[in-house]
Amino acid sequence: MDNTPTPTEANAWEEDLIADFRANGGRPSEGPLTGHPLMLMYSTGARSGERRRSILTYSRDGDDYVVAGTAGGGPKTPAWTANLEADPNVSLEVANETFNATGTLAEGPERDRLWDQHVEQLPWFAAYPSQITNRVIPIVRLTRRPGA
Repeated sequence: MDNTPTPTEANAWEEDLIADFRANGGRPSEGPLTGHPLMLMYSTGARSGERRRSILTYSRDGDDYVVAGTAGGGPKTPAWTANLEADPNVSLEVANETFNATGTLAEGPERDRLWDQHVEQLPWFAAYPSQITNRVIPIVRLTRRPGA
């Protein structure tokens, strides 16, 4: 039996999660993401040019936010990474604050450092590399734009 939610069910779940996230300063109070630090990232679709919303768990590196393209352990890199490569300008909603930021794909030793730090702050991410064997998990640094 396939337990995959329909698009309508998935959208309703996301809307409920976002309402809970907003009501609790960026950390949901119920469900599988209870207590996780979440953000909403709005990017521009690489192919469509349309505004796209992603719900992401983040860690911090100084004043910057760090997100990992785990796709929940799935085999494909999430679409939002291609969106950021095409247009790094995003809008973030974090802890009831909305601001503009720039996304930068981390590479080499910096990617490895940020991954290790991400796992240190969010230990459940440690399991993803063993689940994802056909790709390197992208790590993105999100930096608030001046004046944002």
